[in-house]
Amino acid sequence: MKRVLLSALFLTVCLAAGAIGAAAQNSDATTDHTAPSYDMKGQSLADLQVVQKKFVDLANALPADKLTWRPSADSRSFAEVFLHVSGERYQILALGGVEPPAGFDGKTYEKSTTDRAKIVEELNKSWDFTQKTINGMTNADFAKLLPKLGPQANAGDVIYILVADAHEHLGQVVAYARENGIVPPWTVEQQKKAAEAKAGKK
Repeated sequence: MKRVLLSALFLTVCLAAGAIGAAAQNSDATTDHTAPSYDMKGQSLADLQVVQKKFVDLANALPADKLTWRPSADSRSFAEVFLHVSGERYQILALGGVEPPAGFDGKTYEKSTTDRAKIVEELNKSWDFTQKTINGMTNADFAKLLPKLGPQANAGDVIYILVADAHEHLGQVVAYARENGIVPPWTVEQQKKAAEAKAGKK
């Protein structure tokens, strides 16, 4: 079911991209013919690295009894969100043809542990897997078409979905933390630096 939903999301993204592309082609006066300067490979890795650190830092900052906290009975707990993020890295990359690690079971993975050390270990393992996968792609690979995901879909779309998904769930766990009166570690650090800077001006 999850793979079907991901594929449907892909199709929606690609159809929208196709519509935008068609509109641009119909207006030669505004078509941009310059070479692209955006390094999707490098930027996606840098972006995902920042998000990964925040997931791990927040997981380590939570009181142990909060890992099973959930805002409602039908919502994921902190632990389940962290593992969901980790598992979706494998599942989203699989849309591009990458095989998940042996033994990975997407049906049971999210509920496999509530132990902080194991959760952090899984986040790190899936991040290592993600880095190796993206680093192993050439720039040409990003443009590789994936017709099974949609008429305009390519491997770069897989990475784009991965980045967007990571940010979505980072926002989710930040909201969870704030609901429990927990300030994210990176915000604590920013506040500390701001206070030190203010004190230094006096």
